[in-house]
Amino acid sequence: KGNGMIGNIYSMGLALQALEATRKFYAPRKWDCAQAFSVVSAHDYQQPTAIAQVLPALVGRSYLDVAGLDCAATKDMSPNRELPLSPVLGMHGVPRAPIQVHYSITNTLQGKHFHYSTSVTVPSGSTLLQVMEVAAEENPQTFSFQTEETSWGTYVTSIHGLAASTEDRTYWQFLSAGDALEQGVGTYKPHAGEHIQAVFSTY
Repeated sequence: KGNGMIGNIYSMGLALQALEATRKFYAPRKWDCAQAFSVVSAHDYQQPTAIAQVLPALVGRSYLDVAGLDCAATKDMSPNRELPLSPVLGMHGVPRAPIQVHYSITNTLQGKHFHYSTSVTVPSGSTLLQVMEVAAEENPQTFSFQTEETSWGTYVTSIHGLAASTEDRTYWQFLSAGDALEQGVGTYKPHAGEHIQAVFSTY
């Protein structure tokens, strides 16, 4: 189902590991592993946790294989390190063209309801987090926000002074054209003219 998607793009890594590890015992029906692998191969994973979960499956392994690894046989190979791109310059130092992104925050769930919109200009290739930072710099009283770092990347905990709460089962949901974003604010890169909505939601 879902053209090979199992849950969402971030649940795929563990799902593929589980299906591969139990292939001999999983009886209900065959699953189309080629279709599922094409989904993860086409996605640009950036969070270390997501990569760590999907990589074993891509080489036909699972975390269960760790117990049988021969660590003495591995060679010390250090990966090539690349310098991060400048937030303003692209490859070879070429300036990145500016784009305009529309950004709105909405709360109709708790306390005093509000809806605010703005348009910000950022270099193309900027992340949603960078869009939010520019909006907060230009109008801190309205668009200020707080985040915390998790193993899955940057998580937005509060916008406009309204904090998400596990006790109330509330969170800030990010949408584009009414559809929930499948990437976090630290990795999603809005395109020119895109309207990103942050909506205080419940689960």
